Amino acid sequence: MTFFEALASAPAFTITTIGIFGLLIGSFFNVVIYRLPKMMEANWREECEYLLNDGEPSTPPAPATEFNLAIPNSHCPSCNAPIKAWQNIPVISYAVLRGRCANCKVSISLRYPLIEVITALISIMPLLIFGITPYAFAIILFSWLLLILTVIDIDHQLLPDQITLPLLWLGLLYNSIFGHIPITDALWGAMAGYMILWSVFWLFKIVTGKEGMGYGDFKLLAALGAWLGWQYLPLIILLSSVVGAVCGGLILALNRKSTSTPMPFGPYLAGAGWIAVFWGDAIIDGYLGFAGLR
Repeated sequence: MTFFEALASAPAFTITTIGIFGLLIGSFFNVVIYRLPKMMEANWREECEYLLNDGEPSTPPAPATEFNLAIPNSHCPSCNAPIKAWQNIPVISYAVLRGRCANCKVSISLRYPLIEVITALISIMPLLIFGITPYAFAIILFSWLLLILTVIDIDHQLLPDQITLPLLWLGLLYNSIFGHIPITDALWGAMAGYMILWSVFWLFKIVTGKEGMGYGDFKLLAALGAWLGWQYLPLIILLSSVVGAVCGGLILALNRKSTSTPMPFGPYLAGAGWIAVFWGDAIIDGYLGFAGLR
């Protein structure tokens, strides 16, 4: 009996365990979403200072404060009180503390438990739809990385290479080993995904003199192409464009902002790619049937 056959022999236990683990890893994702952009910004400042001052700092260097995904320990951003282990239990601690810091009673954003719950749901959903298979576990990882990218892009209009590039290489690696789609389709998907948005970027810039999107969007679509193949790129682009136009227009209207206000496109690409994984075939078949082509 293989490892996956053993897991499939006890589906209720496996799905429950993965769901609980999803809550736990979702708590860590909150840390990544908050700290990774700050780490990148600090690194950019150091590089800019180095270049502008010919390698010499403009002021005497201050004692370095270590800041990464592990250090410092979790603490309240308002009063800096350390968060104890019992106060960091996913969802449960938020409910027990009634959404407030145990020390200063400042409100804690509802987003923290929400991301934990979403992570748990997207962890069990592939198992329910695809069964307890290697592909389902690959899609769990795929979904996790898309979630992190989505929230970071909403917050900072930034799609970190530290996540988009591993997502791309993991797609190529999975398809080269397990052959869910032919590796040639995955390679063409990665190349075409990048080139399509790269071409749109430069065409828009030549015509308007403005940059319509960031390079992170090229890399994200390339990663989606590596996972799903070039055949799904038209569907992903269409879904993301339509949903982006509708939702973006509503957001701008509700916030009374002009159409020139920058809007992140990554969440729509990620959402369209995630939908394509689960329902892409049904959507394509339904469209072809409606158009009389099948």
